[in-house]
Amino acid sequence: MTQLEDLINKDRQERKKEMFEGTLLDYLALLQADKSLCMLAHQRMHELIVNRGLEVVSTEDHPRLRRIYGHTVLKKYNFFKDEFFGIDKTLMKIVGYFHAAAMRGEEARQVLYLVGPVGAGKSSIMEALKKALEISPPIYALKGCPMREEPLHLIPKHLRAEFEELLQVQIEGDLCPVCRYRLKEEYNNEYEHFPVETVDFSIRSRKGVGVVPPVDPNNQDTSVLIGSVDISKIDLYSEDDPRVLSLNGAFNVGNRGIVEFIEVFKNEVEYLHTMITATQEKSVPAPGKGSMIYFDGIILAHSNEAEWNKFKADHTNEAILDRIVKIEVPYCLELNEEIKIYNKIINKSQFKTHIAPHTIQVASMFAILTRLTPSPKVDPLTKLKIYNGEEIVEKGATKKVDILELREEAQREGMSGISTRFIMKALDSAMTESEHGCINPISVLETLVKSVKELTIGDADKKRYLNFLQDTIKKEYHNILEKEVTKAFIHGYREQAEELFNNYLDHAEAYVNKTKIKDSNTGEELEPDESFMRSIEEQINITQSAAGGFRQDITSYMFFVMRGGGKIDYESYEPLKEAIEKKLTTSVKELSRVITRSKVRDKEQNVKYGAMVEEMKKNGYCEQCCNVILKYAANNLWKD
Repeated sequence: MTQLEDLINKDRQERKKEMFEGTLLDYLALLQADKSLCMLAHQRMHELIVNRGLEVVSTEDHPRLRRIYGHTVLKKYNFFKDEFFGIDKTLMKIVGYFHAAAMRGEEARQVLYLVGPVGAGKSSIMEALKKALEISPPIYALKGCPMREEPLHLIPKHLRAEFEELLQVQIEGDLCPVCRYRLKEEYNNEYEHFPVETVDFSIRSRKGVGVVPPVDPNNQDTSVLIGSVDISKIDLYSEDDPRVLSLNGAFNVGNRGIVEFIEVFKNEVEYLHTMITATQEKSVPAPGKGSMIYFDGIILAHSNEAEWNKFKADHTNEAILDRIVKIEVPYCLELNEEIKIYNKIINKSQFKTHIAPHTIQVASMFAILTRLTPSPKVDPLTKLKIYNGEEIVEKGATKKVDILELREEAQREGMSGISTRFIMKALDSAMTESEHGCINPISVLETLVKSVKELTIGDADKKRYLNFLQDTIKKEYHNILEKEVTKAFIHGYREQAEELFNNYLDHAEAYVNKTKIKDSNTGEELEPDESFMRSIEEQINITQSAAGGFRQDITSYMFFVMRGGGKIDYESYEPLKEAIEKKLTTSVKELSRVITRSKVRDKEQNVKYGAMVEEMKKNGYCEQCCNVILKYAANNLWKD
């Protein structure tokens, strides 16, 4: 217990140090030393995000990222790093909004509105922002103020210019009715003696975080937004006395923090009119007959696209629309990032199921294929690979498809398709039903087929989705599995691949430069071996007429990598890597078939089979999934 007690005591002492109680004069002394104490809400949030650090990535230095994003600079914020994947551009826009608002630009008087399909991460982004406030340092506020307002509001208007010059800060806002009354009645307008304390943020306790869920149209009460008049006090005080006010609405408790509108456009538009003054005038109505109350807070809202389209179609909503910064949160369209999403969710769960290699990959492929818009330029799987930044080989040459052109022809891409939740439910189901505590791509594909058949969607979409699962993805998995089994079987696979790569590179370079190759054994100068190069190029359907261009591309690319100090190996150039792997696969196809199908093996076969199983285990397979996968390979690959 000693360690636990030490932890408790240490935390208590640290929190005591953070806590402050004093007067306005004490606060002003602190403010002279640290100007950041009086930050407005948007600036505070921006600081919380950027202070965690960021990585500035130039795509010029990352070929894969350059293929995805073109020539640009990406900013990856540590604040979002471990929770959000594949939406870097969206997150950059969100941080851009907070940066502009922190500078007190027009965004400081606008609602940040996130729109996107279900399960794209809108609510999760909101939760991340709210939780950031909870762990942020306490703020200084007027003691007993229901709005937790900035102490500088006590400074009279006629002295503010002088105070601003002395303190080197900008004073914005006015006292709420409650504090104005207390200043006059309790402190005789001696504002310098008004007590100041530190307060923290809490989602659960509604401290600095107000949440507005969608309200039944027949029961929309503005008290949820701006508080109400306490009827029990009407007999004691007059109707316009500040003491009858209960300032406990979302805008009151969210002052200096966040007010979140969940499924914002499910509410009647009249209910949202408070947004207009809260943004542009930075004030909200007081309950009853009170005057307007200053509001400094971040207004966050989100909904799905159908509700947004319905709302913006009504021209009478222009006043609200003009006060909205709309940011789209699409589904992830990058395979590598989609895989990270499911791994993150599974790691947070209590499932102990073993997951065979490529299981999450095939589920992620299905999710992304449903989100892609069909293109006349490429088939869906090729488009998926292009969006993942892969080098694509098709019909004899590296496919020169501009990713920007693909995006241009499908500007709504990522705003529809299968959600992350759907895939996770299928994975959960597969793990729950697993008899041996292990799931693999085959079992997950079967579960996804069953789940899609139960979906209430149009017949055309259902047929398309099933085709992805039963044809497109299954064929791609067969290709992956063939390479996997081959790699496990071939002794020294990488060494053989590297040898083939180096030989090909030597011959291709000699061919392009019109030189000869020196035999390392005899010293004899030889012409480039055309038949050897063709034996590799034919694996990826490079025609005789296209061979020269392919060799030129390879040598130019390798020179570019070397000049940049990059590493050269057989995986450096995706098309050549694929060709080499296919050549090695072809050379052992028969032997692989014999070993995986043989029911009675001789001693030598058993040794080789055992070595292959051990190699697969090193690559992430367990005993159970290894047996299942090899049986599947025997029955579905290398058929006569």
